[in-house]
Amino acid sequence: MRTRLFVGEAFRSVTANLSTTIAATMTVLIGMFLLGLFIALGTWVLSWTDEVKKDVVVRVFFDQGATNPQIEAVRAKLVARTDVAKVVFVSKEDALRRMREKHPELVKNLTSNPLPPSYEVTPKRAEEVEVVANSLEPPPPGVEKVNYGKKTTDRILQVAKIIGGIFLVGSLILLAASTLLIANTIRLSIFSRRREVEVMKLVGATNWFVRGPFMLEGIICGLVGSVVAVILLLMAKEFALPSILGRIDEPGDGVNAISFPLMALILVVTSLLVGAFGSGITLRRFLKV
Repeated sequence: MRTRLFVGEAFRSVTANLSTTIAATMTVLIGMFLLGLFIALGTWVLSWTDEVKKDVVVRVFFDQGATNPQIEAVRAKLVARTDVAKVVFVSKEDALRRMREKHPELVKNLTSNPLPPSYEVTPKRAEEVEVVANSLEPPPPGVEKVNYGKKTTDRILQVAKIIGGIFLVGSLILLAASTLLIANTIRLSIFSRRREVEVMKLVGATNWFVRGPFMLEGIICGLVGSVVAVILLLMAKEFALPSILGRIDEPGDGVNAISFPLMALILVVTSLLVGAFGSGITLRRFLKV
């Protein structure tokens, strides 16, 4: 009975205050559309930084006269570490072949192979690359030098950290802005019915009995706005995104944004929570009778 009353009151308010309802719904639509774009772009960039981190490796270069036991001893030391994900041996021949593929002009006049054998060591976390490199200091017998491109690596990790921070802060700002905008919009509806709220409180209605229909009204506005936002995002994904991707280089198979169904679910749930929360916090001042 109470649920039916809440639903009836909410729909009566929605239809009676149509302009306010449309304003609140449009607010949710714009907020969720922007949040969806930000989530898609942010997760794509985070995926790209994770892919770039995979190129962060420690290179262990051996002397030309390094013996097999010395090379194997270094491998055993690296494999035993818990922060090392993979150790790949690069022979002199493999190193020369790579050089010919990347920089053929540098090796076209070579009469012998001057490149040393090496290990490419991939840490489990890119942030641990320096720790892994320092574990080979001082260099073991047979090792000429250890290199992990400190400047480039530090720059990659710093950019990744900044991007992650921007994504988190931006999402929180959009959520806060959406909540405040919805709260201010619904406040107009509540203000026009403040006498009704005061009468209900004076006759003994509990705060949650008064708050229920308004929160349900916010949920309805949030649901409609988020569904329309999801439809617009789907249209953008199907029609606008292919033309944009056709103008940029393919970043790689491992770089992907969040799946669209998951993003749509996040937007709908977020809009329901924001709608209910925005209505709830707005009504607080009118319940103090």
